[in-house]
Amino acid sequence: MKKTALRLLGLLILLLLGLCLRPALAQTVTVAADGSGNFRTIQEALNSLPATAARPRTVFVKNGTYREKVYIDGKANLVLKGQSEKGVVLTFAQARDQWLCGPDARAGDWGVATLNLRNSPDITLENLSVVNSYGFDAAGDVTIDCPSAPDGHKVVRKTGHQMALRALPGATRLIARHCTFRALGGDTVSPWDTEAGAYYFKDCTMEGGVDFYCPRGWAYAEDCRFICHSQEAAIWHDGSGSRDSKTVLRRCTFSGDDGFKLGRFHREAQFYLVDCQFAKNMADADIYHAASGPGPKQWGRRVYYAGCHRQGGDYAWMKDNLSTAEGAPKPKELTPAWTFGGRWNPLTGAVAEVLAAAKEVVQVDTVAEKMLLYQRAVGGWPKALGEVKVSYAARLSAGARAGLLDSKNQNDATIDNDATTREIHYLLKAYQQTHNPAYRLGAENGIRYLLKMQYANGGFPQFYPDLSGYRREITFNDDAMVKALTVLRRVARKEERYAAVDPALVPLAQAAVARGVDCILKTQVVQNGRPTAWCAQYDEVSLQPAKARAFELPSLSGAESVGIVRFLMEEPATPAVKAAIEGAVAWFEQVKMTGYALKEIAAPQEKSHRDRVIVPQPGATLWARFYELGTNRPIYVGRDSQVHYQLSEIENERRAGYVYASTWPAELLEKEYPAWQKRIGAR
Repeated sequence: MKKTALRLLGLLILLLLGLCLRPALAQTVTVAADGSGNFRTIQEALNSLPATAARPRTVFVKNGTYREKVYIDGKANLVLKGQSEKGVVLTFAQARDQWLCGPDARAGDWGVATLNLRNSPDITLENLSVVNSYGFDAAGDVTIDCPSAPDGHKVVRKTGHQMALRALPGATRLIARHCTFRALGGDTVSPWDTEAGAYYFKDCTMEGGVDFYCPRGWAYAEDCRFICHSQEAAIWHDGSGSRDSKTVLRRCTFSGDDGFKLGRFHREAQFYLVDCQFAKNMADADIYHAASGPGPKQWGRRVYYAGCHRQGGDYAWMKDNLSTAEGAPKPKELTPAWTFGGRWNPLTGAVAEVLAAAKEVVQVDTVAEKMLLYQRAVGGWPKALGEVKVSYAARLSAGARAGLLDSKNQNDATIDNDATTREIHYLLKAYQQTHNPAYRLGAENGIRYLLKMQYANGGFPQFYPDLSGYRREITFNDDAMVKALTVLRRVARKEERYAAVDPALVPLAQAAVARGVDCILKTQVVQNGRPTAWCAQYDEVSLQPAKARAFELPSLSGAESVGIVRFLMEEPATPAVKAAIEGAVAWFEQVKMTGYALKEIAAPQEKSHRDRVIVPQPGATLWARFYELGTNRPIYVGRDSQVHYQLSEIENERRAGYVYASTWPAELLEKEYPAWQKRIGAR
C-alpha cells in the first residue's frame, strides 16, 4: 500500500508539473494593433508560425479592431485566442458576389470570408468577434461590373451571401468557443467539408440572413445564440457525404426578425435539436426541403426534436420524435463524442492533452516537406512545372519555395506519370515513421482529390480540374486510373499505412472503387460476343474508345490492359469480373507475336544516336502496345497520326522515344493468372 501511494503521489507531481509547464512549452505570439505585441496584424502572426507542431501554438490577440481578411492555410494545431469576445473585433466588408466578380474569382470561395480556413486541422477559435460588415454598411443593392456574368454586370444585394467564417476541405476538427460571428446576409458561418468536416461550437453568437449557420459533414453547437434576419431559414445542413453526417444543436436559442423560419436543407441532411428555445415571433414552419435542391434521394427526411419549446406555446412540429431516429438515441446520449462517431472528442481534457503531448515528438521528412510544398490547393500534385519534371531529390532554393507557395492555385494537378498517387503513398509512409500530422493531412487531401476528380460513371480523367482537350478523357494510359483506384482500394480496406487516414474517407473510397470496377467492366472491348482488352483512353460520356496524342489513336492496348487485369484479380471474383479477366487473358494469348523480340541498337546516323527494331528471335514473345480495333493487328503510329503495320515505317524520334512493343503480359500469363485461378478455385 505504501509503495502504491508513493507511485500515485509521484504521478500526481508529474502531472501538476506538466500542467504548470504547459504555458512555457506552447509557442505563443501576441498581436496588438497598438504595436505592444509581436505583430500588429493577425495575418502576420499566423504567417510567422510553421505549418505544424507537436503542441498547439497560440496567437493571442489583444483587444482592438482588426480590419483585415485572415487566411489560415496549411497550418495545423493552433489556437487563435482573443483577449475578450467583445474586445477583439476582426472585421472586413465584402459580399460574395463582389468577390466572385473580382480578380480573385479564379480561387472560387477561397478568400471570400473575413476568416478563411483550409487544409488546417485542429484549429481553435476563442474569445473573438468575426464580422463581415458588408450588409450592415451598404446603403442598398448596387450593380457592379462582373466579367464572369453573361451581360458583364452583377447586382450585389445588401442581404446577399456574406461569409464571416469559411472553412473549406481540410479544415476539420474546428473548435469555436465564446465567439461571435456576424453578417447581415446568408452563409455567415460556413464550415464546408462534406466528406470529413467535424466542427464544434460552444457558447457562440451567430447572426445573419438565409442559411447563416450552414455546416457540411458533422457539427455540434451547444449553448449558442442564433439571430436570424431572413424569412427563409436560419440553419442548414449538407450531410450528403455520409449517411452518418449530422448537425446537433443543444440548449441553443433562436431569435430574429418577425416570421423567421428555423431551417431548411437542399441535399441529404440530418438535424437533431435538443432543449432548444425559440422566440415567439418565429414562423410556424418546420425545417423543410428547399424546392431548389436535389433533395433526399436515399435516406429520407431526418429532422428530430427533443425538449424544444417556443415562447408563447409550442408549434405541433416541435413535439419530441427522437425515438424515430435511427438507433433511437436518448437525449443524454447526443454528446459531441456520439456526434463525431468516436473519431474526435472536442471535450478532451487538459490532462489527457498534456500526457499525449509528452509522448509526441514531431519529426521532419525532407521529401515529405517538399511534397507538401508542391501540393496544389485542390489536393493533387503536378507531374511537371512547365517542361521540368517534378523531382523531390532536387534541392529547393528560397525563391523556388516562394514560387511553389504562390502557385498553389494552379490547375495542373494530375494522376498522369504517377503524380498524386505517388505522393499519397509516400506521405502516409512518412507519417508512420515521424507521426507528423501534416503528412497525414497532405495524404488525406490527396485522397479527397481522387474522390473529387472521379466521374459519376466511375472513370478518372487524366487531369483535374483542367479538363481541356484529351485531359478530360477516361485515362487508363500509363495505368493512371488503375493507380488511383488502387490507392482508394487501400483506403477502403484500411490496408497497412492507409489505416491511419480519416475513417470518414473509408465509405467514400469503397463507393468509388465500386464505381471504378463498374466502369472497367463497361469499357472492356467485346469482339464477336467475347470480352477482349481495353483501350488507353475513352470518351468520358459515351465510353467509346478515344484518341489522345497524335500517336495514340483509338486502339486496344497490350500494355495498359495488363494493369487492369492485375487490378481486377484483387477484386472479388464475381462472374462479371471473372469473365473480364479470362477474356483478356485469352486475348493476350491470341495476339502475342511469337518468335520476335524488341532490340535497341546504335544508330549514329540518327539524331537520337539509337534505334529500336523488332527482329526474329526463336523462343521470344512480344506484344504490341497498340492493336487495331476490329482486326487485332499490331499498329505503329507516329506524330503524323497515320497507321503503319511495321515499326520501321514511323519516324526515329518516336521509335527511340516511345515503347511500341514489349513483354508486358508475360509474367501475368506465366505466374499471376495461374495463381489467381488456384486462389479462386477455377477449373
